[in-house]
Amino acid sequence: MAKTSANKNLHKAKSEKNDEFYTQLSDIEKELRHYKEHFKNKVVLCNCDDPRVSNFFHYFSYNFEQLGLKKLITTCYKSQNADLFSENNSEKAIYLEYKGDKNGNSVPDPEEIGIKHLKGDGDFRSKECIALLKEADIVVTNPPFSLFREYVSQLIEYDKKFVLVGNKNAITYKEIFKLIKEDKMWVGNTPMSTDMLFDVPKYFSKKLVASKKEGSGYKIINGVIKGRAQAVWFTNLDIAKRHEDLILYKTYNKTEYPKYENYNAINVNKTKDIPVDYKGAMGVPITFLDQHNPEQFEIIGLGISNSGIEIGVKPYKEEHKKYRKEIQKRGAVNGDLYMMKNNVVDVPYARIIIKNKKI
Repeated sequence: MAKTSANKNLHKAKSEKNDEFYTQLSDIEKELRHYKEHFKNKVVLCNCDDPRVSNFFHYFSYNFEQLGLKKLITTCYKSQNADLFSENNSEKAIYLEYKGDKNGNSVPDPEEIGIKHLKGDGDFRSKECIALLKEADIVVTNPPFSLFREYVSQLIEYDKKFVLVGNKNAITYKEIFKLIKEDKMWVGNTPMSTDMLFDVPKYFSKKLVASKKEGSGYKIINGVIKGRAQAVWFTNLDIAKRHEDLILYKTYNKTEYPKYENYNAINVNKTKDIPVDYKGAMGVPITFLDQHNPEQFEIIGLGISNSGIEIGVKPYKEEHKKYRKEIQKRGAVNGDLYMMKNNVVDVPYARIIIKNKKI
């Protein structure tokens, strides 16, 4: 991406102030406790985090010795204010290096934290931030959702291990799903159905209350509104659950598992209902990734057309056009997997196409 275009997109994401919610410490602790063996003697980089307010910095600095870290580096975009939704009008970006407790009190004191100024604006794509990335072993952060594709692409380019918070919809991005399919990236330990709450700025809290938009995902907790996002942990670090077989108990029958009209696979509505004895392709919910063991199942593709991933799905037949308006209301588009029920097109939610390797 050209620098001008990249900066334009970054500023757009910042100005909209809707994709950099502040990750809570409790959510970070729940997820990262499953990776402790990976952090020993490693350099950890949090390159989308203002160190003065970031809970990622808090977690790693206060657990530095327990995790056996070698060094912690954090960088952020040029805003240094405590409000992550500020106007980014600070003149200089900063980065921080912490190498552990020096005075024996097991607390990251200010004099032990080296705060330095960056020459540029702290954009993770800048040369000086890439230099810090090259130094790191593992990257852990909550990157801007609107830049998630580009952010992950950079980590893959530089062959970095990572644990990231991303939008659940990122699974269907063709660049991200390709990595999942090739077993280069997977869902973290926290179930995808788990609510993750993110702090939002005061002005946005007032806006939510005033609009009272139906279906808005937020809560008011102790007078503070927390924005609920469809967020998921992504990683390429090995975790125990990736080696646990999904226990299957149901057997295949044509009635319960109808085939798609436009792809040779059966539809499975719930992961727990995957038949134990079916050899062919199966369309399963995206939440299947929570329990995916690559030794048990092969991922073939993604059953939605707007993903840009080809799995042989054909467009709807001419006679089905009259149903498209209703289908589109349900989030489906031309080319999605579909079935017929009582002469009506039935389109399930997005499906991951898999095969059982152990039959």
